[in-house]
Amino acid sequence: MPTGILLFPNPQAINVVDDAVVQARRAYDLGVRQVWLGQQNDHDAIALAALVGAEVPGLGVGTAVVPINPRHPLIVASLAQTAQAASHGNFSLGLGLGGHEPERLAFGRSWPNTITRLREHLTVLRSIFDTGAVDFSGNEITAQPGWPVRVAGGTPVPVYIAAMGPKALQVTGELADGTLPFLAGPRTIAEFIEPAIAKSAADAGRSKPRIIAQVPTIVSDDVDAAKNFVAEQLSFFEAMPSYQKVIARERVASAVDLAAVGSAESVRRQLQSYLDAGATEVLLSPLAWTDATLAEELWAVAASV
Repeated sequence: MPTGILLFPNPQAINVVDDAVVQARRAYDLGVRQVWLGQQNDHDAIALAALVGAEVPGLGVGTAVVPINPRHPLIVASLAQTAQAASHGNFSLGLGLGGHEPERLAFGRSWPNTITRLREHLTVLRSIFDTGAVDFSGNEITAQPGWPVRVAGGTPVPVYIAAMGPKALQVTGELADGTLPFLAGPRTIAEFIEPAIAKSAADAGRSKPRIIAQVPTIVSDDVDAAKNFVAEQLSFFEAMPSYQKVIARERVASAVDLAAVGSAESVRRQLQSYLDAGATEVLLSPLAWTDATLAEELWAVAASV
């Protein structure tokens, strides 16, 4: 899988789908071969990935990431297989555990036993994608449909989990195709994520999973100003316990130190450190996404890594 970029449709665009397609096509023209789309409250990432994949032939599309709650895996499977068919085999499904506070704000409730739900969610998806059928009854999820679950042209679908903790990495290694960690630096990948997920997969008799490192990135010659901007953008994550653990494990002062910031050549070197640490791919997460010029500079870097 080539170096990817996280694509942000412009919320001020006349048509957000048209804007995403235009951006994706331009990125493809610059040499980018993989784009990822984040789930928002206003647009659906899987549906948008399907449309982009259909409009830009040859471009890999994926989601980074869709929270598993409150979505039932039967619904996710049908959406993912439809996106896979629309993109003619170029779709990747990225899922996340979500967070209790965002869930309470959006839905008025949160879901307990997250790791249990993740395991059961993946068990259902794995059965559908691998066998075309499912008959599952778990503690949190039941999937016993009385209708077909396979979409013609929609399988197989690679599944990636935004896993960084030990329990999530264990489940991911057993049942998914890899992990999509965010703000997990080279030290964390080399010393913790890669050994943990590789062992889990080996113990389950599965091939070695991919590690797609999501790296906040800005190409800029004004490094100090760029880092100040990064600090503002990443302050939200520094308040979350899961990311506090990741920052502490990396032994850095703040999330700013986990961003790739600087000239194009400097950013390339910083991204290479992730690959040297054991990441199989890097996913560039642009922070100054509203600036078209900066976005294209970043896309050019992605195409060259």
